[in-house]
Amino acid sequence: MKIIKSTILAGALLLCCSLAAQQKPVYLDPNANIEKRVEDALSRMTLEEKVAMCHAQSKFSSAGVPRLGIPENWTSDGPHGIRAEVFWDQWNQAGWTNDSCIAFPALTCLAATWSPEMSALYGKVIGEEARYRNKNILLAPGVNIYRTPLNGRNFEYMGEDPFLASKMVVPYIHGVQSNGVAACVKHFALNNQEVDRHTVNVNVDDRTLYEIYLPAFKAAVQEGKAWAIMGAYNKYKGQWACHNQYLLNDILRDEWKFDGVVVSDWGGVSNTKEAIYHGLDMEFGTWTNGLSEGASNAYDNYYLAQPFLKLLKSGEVKEEEVDKKVRNILRMVFRTNMSANRTWGSFGTKEHALAGKKIAEEGIVLLQNKNNVLPIDLNKTKKIAVIGENAIKAMTVGGGSSSLKAKYEVSPLDGIKARVGSQAEVIYARGYVGEKGQKQDGLSAGDTFDSRSFQELLDEALKAAKEADVVLFVGGLNKNKHQDSEGDDRLGLGLPYEQDKIISELAKVNKNIVVVNVSGNAVAMPWVNEVASIVQVWYLGTEAGNAIASVLVGDVNPSGKLPFTFPVKLEDNGAHAMNEYPGVDNEVTYREGIFVGYRWADKEKIKPLFPFGHGLGYSTFAYGKVSADKKEMGINGQVTLSVNVKNTGSRDGAEIVQLYISDLKSSLPRPVKELKGFEKVFLKAGEEKTVSFTIDKEALSFFDADKHDWVAENGDFEALIGASSTDIKSKVSFSLK
Repeated sequence: MKIIKSTILAGALLLCCSLAAQQKPVYLDPNANIEKRVEDALSRMTLEEKVAMCHAQSKFSSAGVPRLGIPENWTSDGPHGIRAEVFWDQWNQAGWTNDSCIAFPALTCLAATWSPEMSALYGKVIGEEARYRNKNILLAPGVNIYRTPLNGRNFEYMGEDPFLASKMVVPYIHGVQSNGVAACVKHFALNNQEVDRHTVNVNVDDRTLYEIYLPAFKAAVQEGKAWAIMGAYNKYKGQWACHNQYLLNDILRDEWKFDGVVVSDWGGVSNTKEAIYHGLDMEFGTWTNGLSEGASNAYDNYYLAQPFLKLLKSGEVKEEEVDKKVRNILRMVFRTNMSANRTWGSFGTKEHALAGKKIAEEGIVLLQNKNNVLPIDLNKTKKIAVIGENAIKAMTVGGGSSSLKAKYEVSPLDGIKARVGSQAEVIYARGYVGEKGQKQDGLSAGDTFDSRSFQELLDEALKAAKEADVVLFVGGLNKNKHQDSEGDDRLGLGLPYEQDKIISELAKVNKNIVVVNVSGNAVAMPWVNEVASIVQVWYLGTEAGNAIASVLVGDVNPSGKLPFTFPVKLEDNGAHAMNEYPGVDNEVTYREGIFVGYRWADKEKIKPLFPFGHGLGYSTFAYGKVSADKKEMGINGQVTLSVNVKNTGSRDGAEIVQLYISDLKSSLPRPVKELKGFEKVFLKAGEEKTVSFTIDKEALSFFDADKHDWVAENGDFEALIGASSTDIKSKVSFSLK
């Protein structure tokens, strides 16, 4: 028996050696040129293995090639934290006990920091959380432009201005990808409403597309070097955005030279041949396959699964088409979970929670502060009344794909109580009751039921307000349907649950009322002149309550500024003024064109409730006169603009200095002004610094659709320095020759 075994073993070894000799060299060195590794792996794969990499194998993963040591790809939502593990074929949580993440502030808050440093920090820590959970594709960040304040998903994005979004998205991507995790920038493109999102066809002229809706994506690709892009649900030029010749092939691949992976949004694929030829690489979440009935071969029925393989085997589709897709997927794999430089990451740490708190504090915006009611002086304040459901309501659960299983979430009420301690009495009255919070993925927002009538709740709130030195009304929106939530848009600009009436009634009994608005969207404020202070606090995640409290009592001098315009009424917004929302018969036309947000308000001379770029602090800042280092700029030259800024207050603080450019005479209609620079500068009390911006012809250019190119015309320009889009401090003229 020993002889027989030895003979068999020897024969097996000879066979293995013979087969090995026939194999091409394997690029085992993880630092070898990625393109060589891609081609080597591709040459070893079977047709079936190639196709398997192009579609999902579970709710959030796609297949690798175990035979070749190529791992699976695992994706995760989302923009604000790493989603809990779910069952293989279900949205419901799998019941793990070690997947509770740190919830970071929503991206509207990040945009409101106007700080690329905070964006880099955000990307770093969320990337570390994704890496620790062994995700190699993070389905974030979102950079769709804020076209209407009714869009239920605006809270996931970075505001209305393409320049601000472009400058904020790049550091986020760098931070995420430094962990060996691909940032998957979404939703490309023109996903500006949730109403009819699966069916609407967007009609937009090329100039508007290139000037408003594409710049942040372009920056993500060319400056951020993003390794993945997610397609959108909507159509453009009659083609679904997830397999769209114009967006994915002509622009993304050919113009921008994107070399990463195009991932479908979940359920965004509609046709096999279009998906093959129009730029899609990986298909996720398709519901054409019997998955809801629990079919065992559900994923085989995806558009890019067996239907794709059948076309390849018949010769109707050439193998080079699948090779294109697999090259992109392999390139991303070698950059992420097969990278020798991939870190280990960390998850749910105190360090991450404090990073989220820092971002939240820098993003909170003080909109109004009459009589300096804020910060609350705890030496003079004996009783604080906290009123409003949002003071106790969890905001990390719900809202769609950004819903999280957070390790913890500090409510505004708990944060205020913890900070105030024994220095003052804090009393609470609910004030109003919204609908029961919607459960998502098996998690509840933890709402407490209250059966009292509106009048009973109001009476309790008024009693508390009368007794207090300061009233903090914590209201706004939440993550329920038709509020700040994926899948549905808001039904109007106003606050729900009769909050306007409650605020007005409270203002009658206490002049020191502070409205703390929790939302990711602009809201109407008919009571704006009745209250002392208004604070926009966004969805702040795990450390929400502590961040809010630190600003309210003055531990932190607020420095956030609005990343979008707050209109007085809905008709002050361009899309609604032109009656082009949400569209008719699944067609929506962006008739307002390039005049989005403050551009529309400037053009129509509309005074907003609060303008783009607005934000106050507990300090005051004096601006000197802006100067230019030259009066004339050549076509390949530059102009440096400088302005002195001084902190004239008694507190240290930060000011966001904004540069706008105005083209005084153009062959095409242009906005009155456009943001082309900003800097967040920290100044100690009494300190003065010089802030400088250097611009070139790019800052002066517009997109000429006829030439399909950016054009800078000879003529006169103005550089405007402001504290907001309406608070212009000084300006200087120069010309382009």
